[in-house]
Amino acid sequence: MRHVLIAALIAAPALAFAGPAEKTVEARQGFYKLLGANVGVFAAMAKGERDYDAAAAQTAADNIVTLTTYNVGHLYAPGTSSADVEGSRALPKIWEDFPGVQAKGADFVKAAMDMQAVAGQGKAEMAGALGKLGGTCKGCHDTYRAD
Repeated sequence: MRHVLIAALIAAPALAFAGPAEKTVEARQGFYKLLGANVGVFAAMAKGERDYDAAAAQTAADNIVTLTTYNVGHLYAPGTSSADVEGSRALPKIWEDFPGVQAKGADFVKAAMDMQAVAGQGKAEMAGALGKLGGTCKGCHDTYRAD
């Protein structure tokens, strides 16, 4: 199930719009806001902006792993790139390089699972896994997201 995200990204070009392109972009951005909100829990703890809380860290990790099981294929419908829809930050390169997107997605899923395994074990363990998790986010953003 954890590889649904990756499989959906491969299949996305064949999918039809679930609705207007702007609504699809809005939904995609909402999905990534959910991921970001949970990563933000780790970041605040790692930076000392929030006390480390094992239960909160574990919940955030569990949420992220749960989100990786969501089939996002409909959120990547053709015609929803930054070249097509104002406000979209998804570069057209996504639809030209699905093998690359798949590889980046697999890296993210692995890092999310690694975080889930250690998030509740201590601040040092959580912070160590955060570097890898954040790196997978950055790797995808650097390649496939407009600033």
